[in-house]
Amino acid sequence: MNIKFLLSSILLLTFVLSCKVKERDYSTVFQENPSSLAVVDYSHIFSISENYELANKLVQYEEKTTRQIAVVTVDSISPYDDIQKYASDLGNYWGVGQKDIDNGLLIVFSKPLRKVAISTGYGTEKVLTDSICKQIIESVMIPNFKNGDYFKGIDNGVDTLIEAWK
Repeated sequence: MNIKFLLSSILLLTFVLSCKVKERDYSTVFQENPSSLAVVDYSHIFSISENYELANKLVQYEEKTTRQIAVVTVDSISPYDDIQKYASDLGNYWGVGQKDIDNGLLIVFSKPLRKVAISTGYGTEKVLTDSICKQIIESVMIPNFKNGDYFKGIDNGVDTLIEAWK
């Protein structure tokens, strides 16, 4: 056997084995949601009554269906550039939905960034496809956001998602 080939192979194998895929430590990126709140309004966009109304709707929906919807408002998605990826990772980190059937949905809205995303669990995306979620964002949520009515945009978006999820 060629000694050069053998040394090259050993070097390559050592390199490959030393390159471990390092998982991101989400605890340094995301805040905890220890109470598993349905609405986490970090940006203080909703009034107290709006927050209560939306949270009550989401909790009642979960009690009826076991499907879990959470809404979070943020000012920043740093270190992310893509709000959809941020929403997906945050939903996974918080454990939105039941783990065994992955029936969760997370809406992330950032007023300063003028961005919104809907992230679905694998079980949910069979019904609420990316296309349906995008259509709801564009036709239901954004028109209300443009009028400055952020609660109405989120609330009507939730209602439309629930209707489509039936």
